[in-house]
Amino acid sequence: MKAMRWNTRNIGTGLLYFYIHFVTEVICFYTLNNYIESPPITWLLLYAYDMLAFVPQAVIGYFSDKFPKVPLALLGLPLLAAAMILQNHTQLTFLSLILLCLGNAVIHVNGAEVTLRTSNGSLSHSAIFVSGGSFGVITGKLLSSAGAPYWLLLFLIVSAVPFTILAQMYLKDPTAQGEPCRAFGYHNPNANKYLVILLALVVVITRGFMAYGIPTSWLKTTVQTVLLYVFMGVGKALGGILSDLFGMKKVALTSILLALPLLLFGDRHMYVSLVGILLFSMTMSVTLGILVSVLPKSPGLAFGLTTIGLFLGSLPVFFFRIRSVALNTAVLFVLTAVCAACLFISIRKDVRDGKPD
Repeated sequence: MKAMRWNTRNIGTGLLYFYIHFVTEVICFYTLNNYIESPPITWLLLYAYDMLAFVPQAVIGYFSDKFPKVPLALLGLPLLAAAMILQNHTQLTFLSLILLCLGNAVIHVNGAEVTLRTSNGSLSHSAIFVSGGSFGVITGKLLSSAGAPYWLLLFLIVSAVPFTILAQMYLKDPTAQGEPCRAFGYHNPNANKYLVILLALVVVITRGFMAYGIPTSWLKTTVQTVLLYVFMGVGKALGGILSDLFGMKKVALTSILLALPLLLFGDRHMYVSLVGILLFSMTMSVTLGILVSVLPKSPGLAFGLTTIGLFLGSLPVFFFRIRSVALNTAVLFVLTAVCAACLFISIRKDVRDGKPD
């Protein structure tokens, strides 16, 4: 593995897909927020959205790996537009939801495919792409709550088209040809590759579940909610950037272990909690990096496996919540230990200038 550094070659793909991802989540959560104004079906819609948007990404990713030059995002943007238009017809709510989820899924997969194939083994590109979603989620919710007309957001979709075309052009770069994801190499070569995949998915699932158990009694205002999503987004980007600079293993273990006390003691202290959330979010790019290292021929599938893990992690929340503070604290401690152990086993030793750190 090459010396660790923030490789800015083709970093434009990450920046372009930051915006595309931002637009996608604005549309999705603007539309979703409009759906859930009908309380009797709120639970079902949220469950269906998570399932239909996240689970199919592995299948779509497998297709994208076979045909990486197919501009799936250009197919996804019209689907988002159609979903927004149909949301105005109550009898077509579920058709609108299906189109929304399918558009979301193909754009996500295309973003992963392009950023991973053009990054020359760096995590920064895909991390920056993924971070755009957090900013889009809160923006979409705010626009919906403010009563912004849906036709205004159609212009936002149109604005993402040139970004998508430009991002796709990066695949013509010689470094993106052949099997470029072999430049990744973050998994532990001494561990069975199927075990590494399993451990990485355990981290994704537990992180997805833990996110709903983070104590945030300080979260009361719109400004505080915006700050929450901003720190989540910044954390996702920093996870990749800092891993490239200082080594994935150091960043992964340090961030997950430091996050726990800050999350627990920050229950009533916003800024302490926000730093903990930032650190907690940094493992997003780490798990993707591990899976792509094991599946270098299938970056789209690797990304799709992470979204399935996120769905499985959020699944229990639809059926029960932990109300006891003591029990929730104990669960967070145990799950953090599980994540740290999985990361320790599955990530190779950090390498700098050809030598282990």
